[in-house]
Amino acid sequence: MSEAEGQFYSVQVGDSTFTVLKRYQQLRAIGSGAQGIVCSALDTVLGIPVAVKKLCRPFQNQTHAKRAYRELVLLKCVNHKNWVCFALLIHHSLMDASLCQVIHMDLDHERMSYLLYQILCGIRHLHSAGIIHRDLKPSNIVVKSDCTLKILDFGLARTACTNFMMTPYVVTRYYRAPEVILGMKYKENVDLWSVGCIMAEMISHKILFPGKDYIDQWNKVIEVLGTPSLEFMNRLMETVRNYVMNKPQYPGVSFAELFPDWAFPSDSEHDKLKTGQARDLLSKMLVIDPESRISVEEALNHPYIHVWYDPAEADAPPPQISDKQLEEREHTIEQWKELIYEEVIDWEERNKNGLMKEDCSDVVSGSASQSSSANDISSMSTEHTLASDTDSSSIDTLTGPLDESQ
Repeated sequence: MSEAEGQFYSVQVGDSTFTVLKRYQQLRAIGSGAQGIVCSALDTVLGIPVAVKKLCRPFQNQTHAKRAYRELVLLKCVNHKNWVCFALLIHHSLMDASLCQVIHMDLDHERMSYLLYQILCGIRHLHSAGIIHRDLKPSNIVVKSDCTLKILDFGLARTACTNFMMTPYVVTRYYRAPEVILGMKYKENVDLWSVGCIMAEMISHKILFPGKDYIDQWNKVIEVLGTPSLEFMNRLMETVRNYVMNKPQYPGVSFAELFPDWAFPSDSEHDKLKTGQARDLLSKMLVIDPESRISVEEALNHPYIHVWYDPAEADAPPPQISDKQLEEREHTIEQWKELIYEEVIDWEERNKNGLMKEDCSDVVSGSASQSSSANDISSMSTEHTLASDTDSSSIDTLTGPLDESQ
């Protein structure tokens, strides 16, 4: 046995075998999904709890291999307190809960706006490098009891591009933007639609657009928000446009009716002011036409969010991601394996003289958490939490206007 092999051991966790460094002990399954299995563990070197993620069959085909590579590259490159960081294997600082659980608590305006601010900061950091997340949902956002938040999972992230039709069915259905459902080109603010859906769920404690399939998803959107403009329709592919224009015309429901005053905290005049601001922000994110939808920069400067604004967090330097690292040309599975191996070796070489810290928050120069005991969620009621992260969302396996091939 080589010295390197002697640093690892294998342990059975449920139906899966984890082969990990010996520093990681006490592995226990805490969640699973379409892309991987997650265990809690104790890092015996740093003395901290971590989460170790094992990707499910990352090399079963070229698409899975490409996604594994993208996630690895982005984990290495992002440098922000609201993104999880890469360390040794793909493992994450163990947080207290997923947003699936927190989202069903009765959040006051302070906690809700602070959680949204952090999501927007993380997305702004990615967008600043021309990268779109494409898969924002409560189950890939984790929260600590002090209300600090991190975004996970980069497997579907890709470079923003306008010279080709992007693949539409890559996002969990309920949080999927209209332009994705309809097979249109999309840009960075596709992620703002997902944030709007998450915010709506925080307020109402239920999924805003619970479509049964991609057609039903579109129907749910227009029933709530109304039939889009003719100008929007004219940008659709002919076959899609014919379907959409043959649907009944819906006037939509007002945001005051969708999110009435009683759904928000109302203990003071300040709460009433914040309720109006929250509704206004929702109305700017949940816009069918992406040309009229708010950007992440505009959302961060919205009155409901701007109270938390810290340039060190909101305007942090973009991750240094080269075009070569995320290029779209195809590789064989063996070539993807080689590229992933090279990335891991590169990371180890750059970090062999020091251990990775539990958290990346220090890399944002001058950043200081604005959370306080007032933002602590540890004492809030959790009786309405979901059973697990994977229960809260549904992944489509159907094809829409375009096949998902990337």
